[in-house]
Amino acid sequence: MGADAGTATAVREIKVVDLTDFGARRAQITEELWQAATETGFFQLSGHGLTRAETDAAFAASGAFFALPERLKSRHALKKGLNAGWEYRSQVRPSTGTPDEKESFQLTRPHMAGLWPAEDELPGFRDTLLGFEARCHALAMRVLSCFADRLGLDRDFFAERHVPTDQGHQSTLRLLHYYAVPEEARGEGEAGWRAGAHTDFDCLTLLFQRDGQEGLQVCPGREADTRAWTPVPARSDLITCNIGDMLMRWSGDRLLSNFHRVAQPGPDADQGPRYSIAYFAQADRDAVIACPDGRHEPVTAAEYLRQRIAANFGG
Repeated sequence: MGADAGTATAVREIKVVDLTDFGARRAQITEELWQAATETGFFQLSGHGLTRAETDAAFAASGAFFALPERLKSRHALKKGLNAGWEYRSQVRPSTGTPDEKESFQLTRPHMAGLWPAEDELPGFRDTLLGFEARCHALAMRVLSCFADRLGLDRDFFAERHVPTDQGHQSTLRLLHYYAVPEEARGEGEAGWRAGAHTDFDCLTLLFQRDGQEGLQVCPGREADTRAWTPVPARSDLITCNIGDMLMRWSGDRLLSNFHRVAQPGPDADQGPRYSIAYFAQADRDAVIACPDGRHEPVTAAEYLRQRIAANFGG
């Protein structure tokens, strides 16, 4: 039975960590982040500093891109192996055996040559997304600096391994458009899925959702056999975060990278399209992932990402 089997729900706390007055409250915030990351591996941020205007502008740019005809979007098709550009229905999860019901556009800074829509095609698209990606990077590095503190590493340890100007930079901003549920599938409810169960490969994911566009669910790995999923609230004012495989390995498995999926809406919920934006903080290609206790063999981030992709995707 795959990880997507089962529609039972379970009550698990998705902690909200307030980053307000970060400098003065750093020790308290670090403890709250650590607790959330060692329990469910998921948490949400308030007081994060990104304004509603900034996130609304990014979602407007996303919606404008996905509204383009396919013939125009295909001009900006994904660069194989570089995680940059447009793709649709291309990710096949072992948990489902079918493609995720979505399209996406990836922004990975070193690989964007030739992938930006022309300014007269989508005015302001490039500048809006580059600015938003930079804000996401800064926030992700702030959160990761707290984990560095708890792991006994230099505070800038992760920032020095996620350098946007480096040609080996792998962090990605992903615009996501999940398709409206087709008429013939609307009776399935949460038995279906828009994105099959998976873990993220990165260090830290920041996810931006829209009010009311529910569907994200989490199931901690140690409880995967229960097939019981916990909905993660979709709120525009909160940023949902989860630990990825890279950081779990770097921490000697203390920080948890857990299964999550995007389920189809229930029969009484909105069956229309769902939009979200994710920022994946992935270590630069030449960064060496070595856990403090030697539990795992050291491996470069490039090689580790290659292994994870090979193990988790078909098609």
